[in-house]
This record gives sequence, C-alpha cells and structure tokens, in this order.
Amino acid sequence: MTNLTWQADGPEAVTAIRPLLLAVADVDGRPEVPADGPLAREFRGGEHLLATVDGAVVGYAHLDTEGDAFGRQVAEVLVRPDARRRGIGSALVDAVLERAPADVRLWAHGDHPGAARIAEARGLGRVRELLTMRLDLADAALPEPVWPDGVRVREFVPGADEDALVAVNKRAFDWHPEQGALTAADVVATEAEPWFDPAGLFLAVDGADRVLGFHWTKVHTGDEPVGEVYVVGVDPQAQGGGLGKALTLVGLTHLRALGLRTVMLYVEADNAPAVAVYGRMGFTRSDADIQYARAEAGGA
Repeated sequence: MTNLTWQADGPEAVTAIRPLLLAVADVDGRPEVPADGPLAREFRGGEHLLATVDGAVVGYAHLDTEGDAFGRQVAEVLVRPDARRRGIGSALVDAVLERAPADVRLWAHGDHPGAARIAEARGLGRVRELLTMRLDLADAALPEPVWPDGVRVREFVPGADEDALVAVNKRAFDWHPEQGALTAADVVATEAEPWFDPAGLFLAVDGADRVLGFHWTKVHTGDEPVGEVYVVGVDPQAQGGGLGKALTLVGLTHLRALGLRTVMLYVEADNAPAVAVYGRMGFTRSDADIQYARAEAGGA
C-alpha cells in the first residue's frame, strides 16, 4: 500500500528525498543532484510530498508554495524508476491538485507519454514547452565576439555585482516565470553551490562599469562533463546591437577552452527569435519539458 505524507521543508525532508532524486537522475539523466549540501532551486523551500511503500520512499512531489514570478505555485513530480507504472505518479498528481490553488502548474520532464496520459485524464493542458538544445563544440564555428562601441566584458565579482546582475536580469526577464523572480539572495545561494565559478559568469559593462548584460555559464560534471548556456540576459535598453550574440560567443569560447565537447541550453519553444539565433549557431533540439495546468487556468 502506498502512503502519502506532506512534510515541511527542512533537513529531514532533504535526507528522505535525496536518494530518490539520485536514483531518478541515474536513469533519466536529471535532475542534477549534489551528493550533499543544498538541493537544486526547484526542490528548496515549499512543501514536500513523500510516497512510501513499506517505509521506502518510492515517489516524491515538491510544491513551490511561493510560486513563480507571477505567483503561480509550481510542482515537480518524480517516481523512483523501479516503482513506475504502479499508479504512484497519478496519486502524487492528485494530491498536489487537491492541495494547491487552481492555477498550479506541474512539470513533466522529457515530455513522456505517461505524463501526458495522467494530465489528460485530469483535464490538464499543455501551457508551456521548454526546449533543450545542444551544440557539438568540437565542430562549432565560434567567431570572435564583436562588442558595441564603449562596451567591454569582465568577470563577475562575488560580493560586489549581485545587485547589478539582478537588476539587469529583472528587466531582461520580466516575462519569464522563473528567471524573472531571481533575487540577490538567490545569486548568493548559488555562489555556494559546487558548480559555481565566477570565471564563467561574464558581464558586459560600459565605460562607467554599468552592467548592460551577462552570460552565466555552467558545467555539469560527470563521466562526460557538459557545458551549459545557463542564462544570457541583456538590458532592454542595450538590445539590438549584437550584445547578446557577443556574450553568447564569449561564454561558448570559455566552455570550449575548458575542454568541453558538448554544450546545452534551455529555451522557451515559443521564443522564435531566440530559437532561430541558437539554430544559426549550430544548436539543435534534443528534448523538451512540458508544463501542465488546468484548462480553466489557461491549460487548453
């Protein structure tokens, strides 16, 4: 018999769910889970729902009660690979829908048919598609970045640049459900994560050292490390002069200099201009994540 238990955020919840997250990552290739320390942002805070069978955690849902940049609660639902196709995912989704507000959104990573069936049976529609795109760095043509007049690039300085980075990010991503909600505290917390490297966070600044844009790169460790175009953001007042492309190129060149052969990124499927720009750079679609919501909340 499957038991479902809600828990508040805290060390006990993290200890209980980390083995399940690691088991899922071992089979699915995600989520990214450190062996110790804080979990990724999507599993911090909020409430945790554990599905257990004979005391073992076989399923998990995280409900972000603070919500995205528009105040909508967001859920992540995962089932241990050896416990799938037993109705555990359905039970977790039902419990989330019962507990959360009507406009809650649920992620299905990988656009799995099983997730689509669960969603359809509950009147949930696709409201967002997040593409994963990849580039073979070994064969990629990376021209020298061309910077607008009066603009130079430098590395991020921890303890000094957080507020400026967040201010540009807020203006660049005021439309984005997650990125638009970034705070200085979030940046400081990320600086404590093992993957953070200030040498891989590039700031484009003017003559007065005012931040105009940034490219935050990331390296996923493993048997074959993979680079990521984590975030590229340009102040709207500085757009249109090729700054975004120059920042992207300087980050890609940095990742290749680290010896990485592959780089990936996430981009909204309906952001046609960005998808086109990355396509011209040689990126190709490799996967997609789907967000579902009730039809009456915009899911149809």
